[in-house]
Parts: sequence; C-alpha cells; structure tokens
Amino acid sequence: MTPEKTKVRIEGRELALSNPGKELYPGFTKEQVIDYYTRIAPVMLPHLRDRPATRIRFPDGVGGGSFFEKNAPSHTPDWVRTVTLATPGSSRGRDALDFVVVDDLPTLVWCANLAALELHVPQWTVGPRGGVHDPGLMVFDLDPGAPATLMEAIEVAGLLRDLLAADGLTAYPKTSGKKGLHLYVPVEPTGRTEEYARAAAERLAAEHGGLVVSTMERSLRKGKVLVDWSQNNPAKTTVAPYSLRGSERPSVSTPVTWEELTGARRPSDLAFGPTEALARVDEHGDLFAPLLKDAAPLPSKSPPQP
Repeated sequence: MTPEKTKVRIEGRELALSNPGKELYPGFTKEQVIDYYTRIAPVMLPHLRDRPATRIRFPDGVGGGSFFEKNAPSHTPDWVRTVTLATPGSSRGRDALDFVVVDDLPTLVWCANLAALELHVPQWTVGPRGGVHDPGLMVFDLDPGAPATLMEAIEVAGLLRDLLAADGLTAYPKTSGKKGLHLYVPVEPTGRTEEYARAAAERLAAEHGGLVVSTMERSLRKGKVLVDWSQNNPAKTTVAPYSLRGSERPSVSTPVTWEELTGARRPSDLAFGPTEALARVDEHGDLFAPLLKDAAPLPSKSPPQP
C-alpha cells in the first residue's frame, strides 16, 4: 500500500506529511501530534533555538518501539539547519555527527512528521556559524524510586530550591512528563555547571539521606529521590520544555509554578496532556520565559558540604 501523503506549505517551506491518520498513541494520531507542535511552537521554539536536538522517534507509535536519532537522516531537507559536532566515544564509532537544530516551525513540523515525539536538548547552545557556547542553564532531574512518587520529588524540589536560593539562584520547575520533575536554573554562561550541580546534589543527599540520593546505583534508590546532576555534562541532554513524551498516553513535559507544586495532593494533579498544556499557555503564557533572560552568576564556590 502506498503511504498516504499530504503536501503543506509552512512559512514558505513545502513539506510532505505522511500517514497523518496513523495512531502514534492510542486514539491520538500523527495529525494531532503535528497540530500540537504547531500550536505550542511559539513558546517551545525559543527553548529549542540554537540547541542541537536529539530526537526519540516512534515510527510505529508508542507501542511499537523507539530509537534515538542524533545524526540528521540522509533525506533531511536542505533548509533544515544542521551543525556538525564532535562526538568522541560515540557508540557508532563516529567522531562527529550532523545534529538537527530546531530553530523554526517548518523544522519542528518536519520532526513531528518523522514521529519524533520527544525532543531532547543540551544546556548549551551553538553559534550561528558553529562553535559551542558554555552552558547558560543548569538542570536537576528529580527521579523518584518506587515506592517514592512525584510527591516525594516535590518535597525534594523545595529543599533544592532553598539551597539554590541561598546562593542567589532561582529555580524553575517543570514536570518530566513521566514520574519526576526537572528544576532549571538560568545562569550566566559558565563551564562549571556540572561541578556545582554535583556538589548541590551531594549536599542534599548528605543532609537528607532518608529522602535523597545523588548516585545512580539502583540499590540505593528504593523509596528515595535521585537528584540527577549528570545531565549538566556537556554530552547529556534533557527533554525540552513542552515536548511530548513517549508514554502510554500523550503527556507533556510542562512548566509549572511553585504554588502548583506545593498545592498538589496526588501525582495526577501534575499530569498534563497536549490539550492541558496548550490551555495552560493560553492562561499563563510561557512559565519558562525567565530562562531566556534572567541569568544569574554561578557562585565562585560550590555549595559546601555539611
């Protein structure tokens, strides 16, 4: 059977959208995925711009498996911005890859058409002619280990917010779109974010050992919340704000307010799908807008251990 294709023109670019009626989630089609990304683009694109994107593609939907894609595929249109970056130690044995940079709506729709449900980006950016800038964001991934849940992650988020605030840093939360939380901190570009984040996570673990762990060892994580600082490593990425997740149902990694976190009574209070995410933007605007402008200097010293 010949794949169904629909040609559309977006901001002067022609795209051939394939199989728009194909279900990528139960009851949620590729056409609906593309519609979501088109409508969320005004607030999402600023957080993708100038950041090489790793895409997680689900060509047969969330029930059919997925794969990570870093290199731009051979059929990438010439109008899609790519940047060649060194990837030493790549599992594919390549020293450099051509990453896609999602700077505009046509590129975002092109990714959605390839069933790239998830978009992950680093905390650093690239310049217009290449060249990597120091990270201007610091991120903490709060991942609860069963039987701990999102509610314990919220408690840890508050502890981490206070620790950061003591150093003059402001943290902005978003849901991971799955079971955890992400805290972002806008900082003046520096190469010390990983060092600082690790020290902060280790201090929390030392002070709140019954609740917090700062190492990846699964044997230590039961009933605790991992404060994952490692996503500040330049080789790591984090799911982008407003990205869909490849979960059983369409869920969105959604910026939230601290009031919403402290007011939540159950994990479902902070579970948002595409419809809810769009409605929240209509109501609140981009809660992550401060990440683009309110950078603070990272302290010269990492948080002291207790």
